[in-house]
Amino acid sequence: MKVLVTGGSGFLGGAIVRLLHERSFDVRVLTRAESPSLAALGVETVLGDLTDRDAVLHAAKGCDTVFHTAAKVGAWGSYASYYRVNVTGAAHVLEACHREGIPRLVYTSTPSVVFDGRDEEGADESMPYARRFLCHYSRSKAEAERMVLAANENGLSTVALRPHLIWGPGDRSLMPRIVERAEAGTLRLVGAPGNRIDSTYIDNAAMAHLLAAERLSPGAACAGKAYFITNSEPMPLEELLNGLLAAAGAPPVRRRISAAAAYALGALFELHHTVTGRMDEPPLTRFVARQLATAHWFDISAARRDLGYEPQVSIREGLERLKAVYAGAR
Repeated sequence: MKVLVTGGSGFLGGAIVRLLHERSFDVRVLTRAESPSLAALGVETVLGDLTDRDAVLHAAKGCDTVFHTAAKVGAWGSYASYYRVNVTGAAHVLEACHREGIPRLVYTSTPSVVFDGRDEEGADESMPYARRFLCHYSRSKAEAERMVLAANENGLSTVALRPHLIWGPGDRSLMPRIVERAEAGTLRLVGAPGNRIDSTYIDNAAMAHLLAAERLSPGAACAGKAYFITNSEPMPLEELLNGLLAAAGAPPVRRRISAAAAYALGALFELHHTVTGRMDEPPLTRFVARQLATAHWFDISAARRDLGYEPQVSIREGLERLKAVYAGAR
């Protein structure tokens, strides 16, 4: 079976590629730059961008399944920049699937498509899309998810997965950021203590994608649906955050600011970046402030039932693996 993974040089995409390679799938990756890790695996690479329709069509030729993980992430930037990659890019992937007669598309979405700034406690897939999006990333991903699920017809079966807060060895985004801020003494907890959040160890997130592809077919229970994916171990944010920092050998975070103060600070940072024209992401945004101040944990019964998904690596084991990686790097 020939499989295309968009964003295969990224954190999640790379983990999916490794799992596929271990299972002797013929893997092709669409990525924007050469990747030494992919080259070491002998994985076929197509250089290109999601916004390049021809590159996407070329990458999909001869494939039987597509894992679409590539996206523009973050909480800052123009809506046009997010739309171009996340929505138009998804449209290019769908066109490629239809042109090549590819029967399966597994799309990586995000729980933020339903986040409107309030607590999410035991939320399941019946939760509607947010009426008001707090950042362009969430809005663009919601548009793309709707489009992908609506395309579940005429020989193409689609499914969307919403993994929450993926972490683990190989992360080049979350861990470096929180470690740097913890060591600089600028990291803060937000809001009242005890808000529980879900997270997903990287291997579990990747396996969920393979399970979805295995189950996906016309009329399958998962076809045309979205699923929350987590470790199903909700815990207070401060507990998880300090566990991650401890694994990295970084100091714990103890200091806390109120939710209102964090939101106001996020607004000030956004205003400053807008006025000065800065393109880098602010140290804090209103979206991130609300995320940090609210509960986020999900009922994954549907993924267990329809995908056969069960987290294989616990948070405790994942933290031990992460600690071993950081210890080996020192």
